[in-house]
This record gives sequence, C-alpha cells and structure tokens, in this order.
Amino acid sequence: MYKKSFNNRGGYQGKRKFNGGNRGRGNRFNNKKAINIEGFISKIENEPKKEEYVVKSTYDELPINKTLKLNILNKGFTVPTAVQELTIPHILKGKDIIGLANTGTGKTAAYLIPLIEKAINNRKEKILIIAPTRELASQINVEFYSLRKELFIYSVLLTGGASMGRQMKDLRRDYNFVIATPGRLKDLMRRNQLDISKFNTLVLDEVDRMFDMGFVVEIKELIRELPKNRQSLFFSATLSPKIEDLINESSNNPVKINVINHTAAANISHDVVKYNNDNSKIELLHEMLIKTEFKKVLIFGRTKFGVNNLGKELRTRGFSVDEIHGNKRQSARTKSLSLFKSNQVTILVATDVASRGIDVNDITHVINYDLPDTFEDYIHRIGRTGRANKSGSAITFVKQ
Repeated sequence: MYKKSFNNRGGYQGKRKFNGGNRGRGNRFNNKKAINIEGFISKIENEPKKEEYVVKSTYDELPINKTLKLNILNKGFTVPTAVQELTIPHILKGKDIIGLANTGTGKTAAYLIPLIEKAINNRKEKILIIAPTRELASQINVEFYSLRKELFIYSVLLTGGASMGRQMKDLRRDYNFVIATPGRLKDLMRRNQLDISKFNTLVLDEVDRMFDMGFVVEIKELIRELPKNRQSLFFSATLSPKIEDLINESSNNPVKINVINHTAAANISHDVVKYNNDNSKIELLHEMLIKTEFKKVLIFGRTKFGVNNLGKELRTRGFSVDEIHGNKRQSARTKSLSLFKSNQVTILVATDVASRGIDVNDITHVINYDLPDTFEDYIHRIGRTGRANKSGSAITFVKQ
C-alpha cells in the first residue's frame, strides 16, 4: 500500500512535510525534477496483473543425476519456482532460452541445475556465465558450489578487484564453468590466459543491467569469439528492442519464458518522505533507524562519495553499518556483504551498481536516500526487500 509520507514520531500522516538534509555531496541529485516517485508508485499499483503461474512438479521428478537432486533437496528445496519449472526442461534438451525474470525468483538455479547436469554427462563441457557485477558473479559461484557437492565439477570465478595471478593459476586447473564479469574476462583473454572458442554454452545473466552499465560492445566482442554451434541462455528483467536484437543475433530460435507477474512485489509497501531543509534530512533518517521495525535496512545513495559519507555519519551516531561501492576492493565488498547477511551489521549503504548480487531474504526496509535515476532502478532497488514471500517496505526521500 502506498502512503504519502512518513511520520518520524511513529506513524503516517497524509501530506505532512518534513525537513531534511545530508552531509554527503551526492544527495544534491534529489533536486532532479525529472524523477517522479509518486508516478513510479502509481505505475506499479495500476499495472495490469498477469495470472500467476502455478507450479505443477517437484524436484524429485526432474530427470537429473541423483547426487545433484540430493544437493537440491539438502538445500531445503522440494518444489521448483515458476522460472525453474518452465526453463529447466528446455535447457536439458539443449534449447536456447530468453528468460524474463526478476531477481529473487530462482533464475540462477534455473540455469545452473541443467548446466551442471550437462557437465555431469560430458566432463569436457565448457560453460561460460557472464554477469554484470562482481557481487552477482560471486553469488552465482556460491550457488554453483552448493549444487555441485560430491560431483567433482569445478568453476573458476573471474572478477575485477581480485588477484589476477590467482585467477590465471585457477585457469590452469581442470574446470567446466567460468563465471565472469565482462572486464576481467576480456583482460584475461587479451593475456592469452583463456580461449573461449571451445565454450559451447553461454549464459548472459541480467542482460538489461549489462546494457545499462555500457558493456554492449564487450559482450558483442565476446560472443564473436564463441563457436557458432552453441547453446545460449539469456536472462533479463526487461526486454528492450536493443536487447532483443542482440539475443536474436546471438541465438537459434530461442524459447521465451516470461515469469514476471508484477513490476514489483505486491507485499512491498511504498512510502515517500518529503523534506524541505537539507540540514535535517540525516536527522529524519536517524529517527527512522532507531525504530524497532527497522531490523535490517538497505540504504541507496547515488554516488560513492555520498555512500561513504553517509556510512561514516551513521557510524558516529552509533548505528551498526557498512558500505558497498565501486571504490572498495572486492575483498572488502565481499566482507561487507557477509557481515550484513550474518546480521553482524544491520544497515548496508550501497550504490546501484555495487548492489547487484545482494541476495538477502530478510531485508525489512529499502531506503532510497538519494533518488534513483529511472523507474527500472527504482524497481531494482525495492526488489531487495519483500523476498521469499516476506513483507517489505520501500521508503524514498523526496525534496519539496
């Protein structure tokens, strides 16, 4: 349910105005008049809803290796998600796929399960998975290792911010999967450390985000290096004409799977905080964060500088907080995310790009301390809460 503004004394009060401010430079972007959060929320609430897909099978019915099946069951999963039930059989048959699915719908397992099965049946199989960010690539790798236990199938993780020498060493070992970000993959290919011409399976995850981040040229160059006779799997939350053109050029009669029922989860409430004075914005945030219902909070800032400053300010006020942004080393970003997942810190401040791959099911609140640039960014941000059928809350600061 959408509420107009947040009352920092414990409730909601119609169109009450609040003063607010920020001690980080990045928040001057909140003055951008092109962003209409109320319009975003209205678009979500008025969007026609598709009939929800009803899953009909169980994992036990899948025609896959017994150990792989046991690994799935040991994770506590007995029934596939919609994207998994619709996608896995086609991938097992070698079909190309366009999978339209939001994060949190189980799409990673939807391609990992059948591709691990593919590698079990052919130990020489080479599979390339490309993700837009380090966090997402790392998350995919974690999921991979939870599914391949006792199967003696290995992956190499290639991301920026990690040791190039270590990755070169890993590439000299036996592996079936390479999970990579575009930049580091291209660097290692330039150094003749990796020849992808023998990889006959390609996965592009979050294709829309790769386009947003300007990886189009790199992706097209990488695809040209792959064999023409291959299986290609594309996953995206949106399908623009440019993305569709890339997929059509790079695939063979792909099966289209669409499990996006809603733009945003129905169990997320949307709230707008209006403020006048920059000097008190941080005070309003403080008043929110001390409330007991703000148990695990993800705060979005627009710039690295602003995120860093906001994290420091909240720490001086006694909050348990950490930051994720592009200036932090990969090891530090991984540590920050681990602390957040394990509740050793309860507040994480992040930029949009660095937040990709944050897969945490118990985030109670997402706060847009700085406005998102686009509707798609808003959807991505708020999708970090309300996961696994839990309720969530999205709060956006807007300057009057």
